Amino acid sequence: MPRTSARRRAITALALTGALACTPLTATAAGPTRAATTAEPTIVLEHGAFADASGWNPVIQSLHKRGYTVLAPANPLRGLADDTAYLKSFLATLTGPVVLVGHSYGGAVITGAATGNPNVKALVYIAAYAPTEGESVAQATALGGGSSELLEHVITRPFPGATPGDADAYLDPAFFRQVFAQDLPLSQTTQMAATQRPAAFTTLTQAAPAPAWRTIPSWYLVARNDRTIPPQAERAMAARAHARTIEINSSHAAMLSHPRAVTDLIVDASG
Repeated sequence: MPRTSARRRAITALALTGALACTPLTATAAGPTRAATTAEPTIVLEHGAFADASGWNPVIQSLHKRGYTVLAPANPLRGLADDTAYLKSFLATLTGPVVLVGHSYGGAVITGAATGNPNVKALVYIAAYAPTEGESVAQATALGGGSSELLEHVITRPFPGATPGDADAYLDPAFFRQVFAQDLPLSQTTQMAATQRPAAFTTLTQAAPAPAWRTIPSWYLVARNDRTIPPQAERAMAARAHARTIEINSSHAAMLSHPRAVTDLIVDASG
C-alpha cells in the first residue's frame, strides 16, 4: 500500500505540472502586467522633399533607445494627392496607436493621410507644412509674410510620365547647405545634396484635403533660422492648428541638427 500511495502522489504531481504549463499566465491581484497596461505607439516618420528617410536616423536611434517602434517609409514625392494616398495605405497596414511625424513637405502629407484614421493619436510637425483644406504648399509658404530662399535655387529635370509643365525639382547642390541645413557640417551637407530626393512641382501647387489637425492633437517645432519654410509661416500654421509649440534656433533640418529636441517633442506627443 505505501508503494501504491507514493505512485499516486507522483502521478498527481505530474498532472498538476502539466496543467500549469498549459495555462496562460494572468495578472495577479496586485495589478496587471506592464504589457497589459502599456501600449506604446508606433512612431511613423515622414520625410519631405530634397531629403530621404535617412534624415531621421539620429531621431530613430534615440527613439529606439527609449523603447519605441519606429517606421520611416519613403515618400514618393510625386504630388500631394498621390503621396497622401500612399501614406494612408501604409498606415492602414498598422495596428494599435500611431504618432505621425512630418518634416517639411512631409507635414502636408501627414495632414491629409491621418484624416479618418482612428489609430493616429497625435500629429507632430517638425519645421513642416500643416495646410488647411484647399490650401497649397506654395500658399502656406506665404503665411505670415515671410519669404523662402528655396525657389531661387531650384534645378528642374524631366521625368517619365510627368503631366505637361511638371518636372522634378532639385535643390542646387551649390546652395543646399545655405538654404536647407546651414547649421550642419559642410561634409555632411555635401553628401545630403548629392543624395537628395527630388519632388515633382505638383507638390507645391495641389490643394490640400481636409486637415487631420482639426480632430487630432498636434505638436509643432518652429525652426527660428529656417530658410526653406519661413518661421513666420510655421508659427501661423502652428497657431491655426492649436498645436503645442516649441521654438529652437535651428535650420530647416532640425531633425539632424537638433535630434534631442525633436525626439523629446515626439515623446511628449506619445505620452
